[in-house]
Amino acid sequence: MRTTSRRAVLGAGLAVVGGGLLTACSEGARTSGDAKATGPAADYVSPDGAEVAAAEAKRGTGPVRNVRLTATRTRVDLGGGRSVDTWAYGDRLPGQEVRVTAGDTLALTLANHLPEPTSLHWHGLALRNDMDGVPGLTQQAVRPGASFDYRFTLAHPGTYWFHPHSGVQQDRGLYAPLIVEDPREPLKYDKEWVVVLDDWVDGVDGSTPDAVLAELGRGMGGMDHGGMDHGGGGGMDHGGGHDMGMSKPSPSGPSGPSRMLMGATSPLLGGDAGDVAYPHYLVNGRTAADPETFRAKPGDRIRIRFVNAGGDTAFRVALGDHRMTVTHTDGFPVAHAETDALLLGMGERYDVLVEAKDGVFPLTALAEGKKESALALLRTADGTAPDASVRPRELDGRLLTADRLKADASIRLKDRSPDRTLTFALTGSMAKYDWAINGRKYTPAQRYPVAAGERVRMAFVNRTTMWHPMHLHGHTFALPGGGARKDTAVVLPGKRLEVDFDADNPGLWMLHCHNVYHAESGMMTVLGYRK
Repeated sequence: MRTTSRRAVLGAGLAVVGGGLLTACSEGARTSGDAKATGPAADYVSPDGAEVAAAEAKRGTGPVRNVRLTATRTRVDLGGGRSVDTWAYGDRLPGQEVRVTAGDTLALTLANHLPEPTSLHWHGLALRNDMDGVPGLTQQAVRPGASFDYRFTLAHPGTYWFHPHSGVQQDRGLYAPLIVEDPREPLKYDKEWVVVLDDWVDGVDGSTPDAVLAELGRGMGGMDHGGMDHGGGGGMDHGGGHDMGMSKPSPSGPSGPSRMLMGATSPLLGGDAGDVAYPHYLVNGRTAADPETFRAKPGDRIRIRFVNAGGDTAFRVALGDHRMTVTHTDGFPVAHAETDALLLGMGERYDVLVEAKDGVFPLTALAEGKKESALALLRTADGTAPDASVRPRELDGRLLTADRLKADASIRLKDRSPDRTLTFALTGSMAKYDWAINGRKYTPAQRYPVAAGERVRMAFVNRTTMWHPMHLHGHTFALPGGGARKDTAVVLPGKRLEVDFDADNPGLWMLHCHNVYHAESGMMTVLGYRK
């Protein structure tokens, strides 16, 4: 097998990134109002620059945790007699959990046995920029037959995950949880579960995510999608008048079943629920026909770490006959809040505590607006398991979304006026499938400048009639009014969301929608630290 060292691959990649690829983009920077991509590449901190090395040195070094990961073609069992050919890390779905302690140094070698280049992005981590895993920006893609050594310090505990940042590979089986334990863990619990939610299409009746993207990319022209005008304007019906039972795929196409979703609506998501009709929804790689069972004793206090690894689906999650106490979101603690159900957009994570009752209970993840669901079971006693179609009443009870949470006092941003405001209009439509930021499809040459030490305000203005989970690499931002610290936040159609972060991690950082099809179609851009 051909191998290439991390240093050789990274050096070659950054020679491209720092050279002619990233040229001047537009007029000079503004400190408020509409964001402008600006400046030649030489004006910005390089992903492997001295500033990046200095920031990493401040994180210190700890025990080295060595991991080897192989991205490969494989066959996985989804349960219920359904097996599919896909791409995954080893032969597991999700990939093998990586668990470390805050302060550790992770040394992970990715071997690429896939037929195309790949990469690893560490979702939610504030890490060194040259390890962020964005081909063409922070590294070259890892070629088939080659390997890449990722090495960085994990400074903050929390629930994270990793996946490629190469095309729509994430919507195959290439994802796994990354758990960073707190050496001074303040929570008390008896058991811990990691629950990874996913929507699944790869290998089913000949479907692949690339084929789905190609179909979506052809757009819908003047067709109605979910009963709404997708012309990219601000006005819309917020879902109250739609038939919530109309979610279905459109008719079959010439190369197999169409995966374009028609009529899926959700008032929680501001109307249109999504683009893709997935044949399966999974909890930890299992369908509802053959769910994973978590075992405990009555009275056990259980920590559940939820990760939404889906490509195009928000999940509404509830544990039958239990209430959940939310303790963290996106790795950061919040003021504890009780709820019956949670709503997770793609890329979001929540940690909760539950006290197990006596019996067998469904942990149901409803594909919001799409009506189907994923399932796992909590079993503390003998008894008959609920049917795969079970819908616990908690799903329709008190629902918690991120905007209702407050950051724990220990991690709340200090009061400070923003030094810079960047306004990002989310633009595009299902009709043309021309998703973009500020009307411009992604190119690595885009730069929205920030400076080290600044308090930066990002204002997301959703001018589309779809919802977008917006994700910032390398940082966490604060929701308004002392709200939760997040790296991924849902922006509803026709709405404006302002979030603040401190520019304390130099480099070139992606900002994008975490709907993998919206992102790959162009709804991505770059925040760059000025030298």
